[in-house]
Amino acid sequence: MGSPTWDPPAAAGRAGVATADITPPAGILARNWGAADRDTAAGVHRPLRATALALGATEESGDRVSYRYLVTTDLGWWRNAADEWRVRSRVLTALGCDPADLLIHLVHTHSGPTLSTASPELTGADLLPPYLELLADRITDACRRAAGSAVEATVTFGTARCDVAVDRALVAGGRELVAFNPGAPADDTMLLGRITDRAGAPLATMINYACHPTTLGWQPPLISPDWIGAARELVEDETGAPCLVLQGASGELSPREQYGDTELTDRVGRAIGHSALSGLTALPPPGSRLALDEVIESGTALGIWRPHPADPPRTLRSTRRVVPLDARP
Repeated sequence: MGSPTWDPPAAAGRAGVATADITPPAGILARNWGAADRDTAAGVHRPLRATALALGATEESGDRVSYRYLVTTDLGWWRNAADEWRVRSRVLTALGCDPADLLIHLVHTHSGPTLSTASPELTGADLLPPYLELLADRITDACRRAAGSAVEATVTFGTARCDVAVDRALVAGGRELVAFNPGAPADDTMLLGRITDRAGAPLATMINYACHPTTLGWQPPLISPDWIGAARELVEDETGAPCLVLQGASGELSPREQYGDTELTDRVGRAIGHSALSGLTALPPPGSRLALDEVIESGTALGIWRPHPADPPRTLRSTRRVVPLDARP
């Protein structure tokens, strides 16, 4: 029998990354809390950003590379399908790609512009239509620059653990509260991706973590990516490469402490960033597998695993599914 081997989840192909500033103009509608007492933000805690990852594969004809795009944006949530399509259709048309080949992800910050043109009577709502057009243009430009800078690359995936997120469904005094529930377990899984070029130099990193971006409260409202900003900054300072932060399935998950100030926001972000760096540091070398190379007798038999070159798969597919969801009245 051959020696045991272990291949980390990995893939190879062409990859490029680019960023764009999507901070909205001062005075835009930014009321995302029922407890807020004003429609517009009092200032900017951290700029908002879009980060585009272009993944390329050579088509069957062999004469051109086609790209798929993953774009993560420091935005909250769409409030109607028309506004979402207003942005995405413009990007699709400009890039000339299939809807299955573009994913525009929102990190779910509660401290961004209100993404709805349905209430033009509200203060700052007049700035939303031109902002959505600007958003589409900035995303398009980032995607083009990402594809234009793409090189042969390897992405290696891994996991880490982070206990920042807790269950946020608490019953106290006979009331259901959106607050830390010490008696309930919470998913602490963090998914990670490291993208490197053929020489092993970092091109980008990816973090997927389920934790509501609700550290920053509503008084006064500020424009902010919430904890995403500090987490991303920490990882980028350490790796020297752009970091894509993706929100996980965080419906019942949030930080223990919420609804605070910018100090809390950045503290939580740094905690999440350190967990990401721990997991990224533990990944094996790019483009490698581990193999049991040697057994040393030392009172007990010690197995020595070492990295060996590997060829990750180069298959790239994308699938788009429309899923019906029931909505409450």
